[in-house]
Amino acid sequence: MDAKKALRLRVNVVYALLVVFALAIVFHLFTIQLVEGKKWRAEAVKIATTLRTVQPDRGHIYSEDGRLLATSVPQYDVRMDMRADGLTDELFQGNIDSLSWSLSQLFVDRSAAEYRRDLVAARDRHERYFLVKRNVDHEQLKVLRAFPLYRLGRSKAGLVIEKRTIRMHPFNRLASRTVGYVLKDSTVIGLEGGFDKWLKGVTGHRWERRLSGGVWMPVDDEGAQDPVPGSDIHSTIDINLQDLADHALEAQLRKNGAHHGCVVVMETATGHVKAISNLTLQADSSYAEDLNYAVGTSTEPGSTFKTASLMVALDDGLVKATDQWDTKGGQVRFYNRIMHDSHDGGFGVINLHRALEVSSNTAISQAIVKAYGKQPARFVEGLRRLGLDRPLGLRIPGEAMPIIRGPEDKKMWSGVSLPWMSIGYEVSLTPMQTLAFYNGIANNGRLMQPQFVTHITRAGKEVERFEPVALNEKMCSDATLKEIRSMLEGVVDTGTATNLREAHFRIAGKTGTAQVAQAKAGYKANGTSYQASFVGYFPADAPRYSCIVVVSSPSMRGYYGNIVAGPIFKEIANKIYSNRLELQTGLAQVQPPVERTPLTYGGNAQDLRTALSGLGLRTISEGEGEWVSTTAADSAVLLTPRAIPGDLQGMVPNVVGMGLKDALFILENKGLRVQVVGAGMVKRQSLRPGERYQKGHTIIIELTT
Repeated sequence: MDAKKALRLRVNVVYALLVVFALAIVFHLFTIQLVEGKKWRAEAVKIATTLRTVQPDRGHIYSEDGRLLATSVPQYDVRMDMRADGLTDELFQGNIDSLSWSLSQLFVDRSAAEYRRDLVAARDRHERYFLVKRNVDHEQLKVLRAFPLYRLGRSKAGLVIEKRTIRMHPFNRLASRTVGYVLKDSTVIGLEGGFDKWLKGVTGHRWERRLSGGVWMPVDDEGAQDPVPGSDIHSTIDINLQDLADHALEAQLRKNGAHHGCVVVMETATGHVKAISNLTLQADSSYAEDLNYAVGTSTEPGSTFKTASLMVALDDGLVKATDQWDTKGGQVRFYNRIMHDSHDGGFGVINLHRALEVSSNTAISQAIVKAYGKQPARFVEGLRRLGLDRPLGLRIPGEAMPIIRGPEDKKMWSGVSLPWMSIGYEVSLTPMQTLAFYNGIANNGRLMQPQFVTHITRAGKEVERFEPVALNEKMCSDATLKEIRSMLEGVVDTGTATNLREAHFRIAGKTGTAQVAQAKAGYKANGTSYQASFVGYFPADAPRYSCIVVVSSPSMRGYYGNIVAGPIFKEIANKIYSNRLELQTGLAQVQPPVERTPLTYGGNAQDLRTALSGLGLRTISEGEGEWVSTTAADSAVLLTPRAIPGDLQGMVPNVVGMGLKDALFILENKGLRVQVVGAGMVKRQSLRPGERYQKGHTIIIELTT
């Protein structure tokens, strides 16, 4: 009995302990659920959700006339939450067939049956974040939101839209290196980099919830903050001139078998860069903009530097343009080196004016050595006085430093430094720095800072403007400037660039042919390549534009500046002159008409007649045509038939001045994908009217507001 009692006692103790333990568990659960429930639920939400940064849309970069050079285009990923509260089985089954068919018709990538199979399978798996379609554009998204089921919204349809933006260059390679982009190492170059603080905008944030599999889904929350888009940059680039320069450069690079080259066109008075093209030969024999040679590459300029040498000497009063020099059969010895003229046998006895016209190395180097041989530091100081030793301070990153060494540099200076500097060796300048100097000559001695941007706007309002900046108000005396300009005109009239003469206007400038040393081979024949250049301005008597052309490593048809680079300059100058009425005196200026009736959009002729008639406005037709432009008259609206260049197969239509509805009708019927910015009347289109395109290409149309 004692043993039974002892056993029963032990069982009772164990039972009591189990009861106490169970009560403790129940009490703890009660405490967690009811007393501390709010706290732990909040903690669970905190663990399952996170606040993520939302990047803003970068600002637009515009050309001079308001066309888009770079823009942020929205793209969307379409997903479905198959466990959405309102997405019942009945609702899903009742709409799945029509939804699948609609998706197949919109994206034309899968059949309706394939879409249905994938959606049903995702529903069976209870997926919270099923991917329906990636990279949907804005216009496609607007159509998709009206589809069966999706039109019911997120709570009932489980529709989840993820937005992101991509940077797009509507004009592809045109000025792409200068406009800029992000490199693989995250470095931002060009205008994108130089004006990043304006373009980037202000980041926002949103709450996202973690789903199974580590997937994060955006959550609607009042605490979300929308990002603020960046400001817009208005550049100095004239897209028509840019296109001209780009095509002229590529044609000449191909013709001469050159490795790379660049062209820069600048407005004389302001320093505004109107066109800048940098092309490099690729492995597949195409040319692309992958390096900004004009800004970032500093090389020995060769003969184009002779102008600076003579400007310094003339201004110091140590030489005269009439001074006579014997070119000595085209060979002159300086210490242990012999300087050669490009012309075999030299030029006989010539004055310095003629020496620059024919680009005589021997005459100019002798003159500079006689003037500064005992005081080379004075010559170097003169070059520095011009500003040639200082960078231009461009508002885009990557400008290479100019190099103008002096006698104080004991390691690099030698007895032959002075004569070789005088003809453009042992110095280093970028093409942009050389152009700025010549632009200063054209601008009455006023050296202007090259500028790429005129102003910045935010939400259509100007927030900052960049005025022209003079880096040197007067590079030399008026007498020296007059002599130098006369010499540069002589280069084209009777000197090394007579092939560039034009019948209707005069060009002034200087040819350049420089040997470029190749690593340890130096200037030896088997290690030498050449750089051909021409830099100048036009019209010579009243300069409006300056331009530099540099072609590196031509392998065919020679390497002289007048032959290789000069034709590009001539083509650009000729077309600018032909298309700029302000350069052509005596031509009547066309005055814009005065509007007296309400502004109307161009568009479909019959639709316009119906609309205007309903407003009580009379119309006058100046011909028959489906599409018309409108002009306000005293008491009526003139309807003028407008030709659509895109009427021809494969040509981009002209929709500028049309309403959105008509513009979309024309463009989409041509097989173009349309991105719309703003509202109202079409004021700009990214693809030029009349240019070639292929179906599926994207065109951006910008509306008035």
